[in-house]
Amino acid sequence: MEENNKKKIHKSILAAVLCTILVFLGFLGFFSAKWYIREFGDTGFDSVLYTLFSEMGGTDPQVIANYMKTAALPTAVCLLVAVLVIWNRFSFLEELFAKIKGGLYPFSNRASVVVSVVLSVCLLVNAAVTVDLPAYISYVSQQSTIYQDEYIDPAKADITFPEEKRNLIYIYLESMENSFMSQENGGALDHNPIPELTALAEEGENINFSHTDGIGGFYNMTGASWTIGAMVSQTSGIPLKVPIGVDRNEYGQDSFLPGATVLSDILDENGYYQALMVGSDANFGGRAPYYTQHGLDEVLDIFDAREVGIVPPGYYVFWGMEDFHLFDFAKQELPRIAAQEEPFAFTLLTVDTHRPNGYVCEKCVGLWGEQYENVMSCSSKQVYDFIEWLKQQDFYENTTVIIAGDHVTMDENYISRAVPEDYTRTVYNCFMNSAVDTANNKNRQFVAADMFPTTLAAMGCTIEGDRLGLGTNLFSEKPTLVEEMGYEAFDAQLAMTSDYYTRNFFFD
Repeated sequence: MEENNKKKIHKSILAAVLCTILVFLGFLGFFSAKWYIREFGDTGFDSVLYTLFSEMGGTDPQVIANYMKTAALPTAVCLLVAVLVIWNRFSFLEELFAKIKGGLYPFSNRASVVVSVVLSVCLLVNAAVTVDLPAYISYVSQQSTIYQDEYIDPAKADITFPEEKRNLIYIYLESMENSFMSQENGGALDHNPIPELTALAEEGENINFSHTDGIGGFYNMTGASWTIGAMVSQTSGIPLKVPIGVDRNEYGQDSFLPGATVLSDILDENGYYQALMVGSDANFGGRAPYYTQHGLDEVLDIFDAREVGIVPPGYYVFWGMEDFHLFDFAKQELPRIAAQEEPFAFTLLTVDTHRPNGYVCEKCVGLWGEQYENVMSCSSKQVYDFIEWLKQQDFYENTTVIIAGDHVTMDENYISRAVPEDYTRTVYNCFMNSAVDTANNKNRQFVAADMFPTTLAAMGCTIEGDRLGLGTNLFSEKPTLVEEMGYEAFDAQLAMTSDYYTRNFFFD
């Protein structure tokens, strides 16, 4: 009899432990999914996977703090309540709760298990729907044919550089979308927090490629809805997709799309000196590995800024250092880079406008009721001032400057408050000092992939067929794949599994 009681207690304990784990995973998934959408927006499950399994070094501590507050803490509280309410009738807990008259809830042991399983399943299903997992599963169960049908291998393409090669400065503006302009200028607001960027896009000598007949930009695409994905897509003409079965913890550090020929590979082959500058840890998200494994010569980030005195030793705010320090750093290093005999390509990435709400630096002025708009306004002015500085440099005359957002903002809380649901959100772009002009820059349908050949064209290169990767040279008369296929059909192909992608881009 005593032996039977021990077995009964052991089974009861095992059931309680397993049920606790199930419900813990359910609540953790539920609150984590809600947190992710609030923090990053509906960016697709592929970006969720990349975020979950990427190197977390350099992450803004506020992101981790927000997760602990809005996901981990509620999970712990709800789990405790569930244990008290559902499982107090397990035999090994009966004595503990005997003093509570009538118990907390009259579940039998078997009913407690059933309730635990049902609750866990419901929570996990809700989490999966929240982050678009069903759509992701649907797509990855299908094979894409877009690469076999449409991909143009840059390594085999006929790309001709001008006799006098032009320098390139490519400025990625974190989360800069056209929504932040006034409705009059093509934005979503009744005021204009980014007048300087608006003026640059409207300036007659500059070129803004637009989805409308006014200021506009390009659509988000699968595999380009977060920073490194966007940087990859804008420089390679393909999305960033890590196939199932690849160890995402290790991906990118030793080998980042080794089979893909990207912009920096092409520039390296043509004798360019190339540098990447960021105000955070350049290794975060695989940014430094991507560029250095594809021909980059120099990486400059917050650690280098500390060494040369841009910021004090140990300095760290938000994701690293403020953008005004970043622009000071660029002003210090660009003359040195430009003084070399080779043509140069300099890539700069800002960060102050990262969600949530951006970072309010000492130069921000509170003109607007929304903090995020004040930060965007500050960024707009700093970019404009940097451009004005560039124009005074000897190297500017032979330098093409491209300003582009990386992706639309992930700050869903701001978007839900300020941007109408029927507004079409697009990513900002402005081409300055381009070697070529076009009258075909309005009412275009395009994505980040099209920036790849368009960048080379702006530098004066001619591209046979006007396509590279999945991208189209927007200076040409050739329609983009989005214009040919339609955005939804094009993006659906990117979301599907592709053996071609895995075989040709992930392996040499």
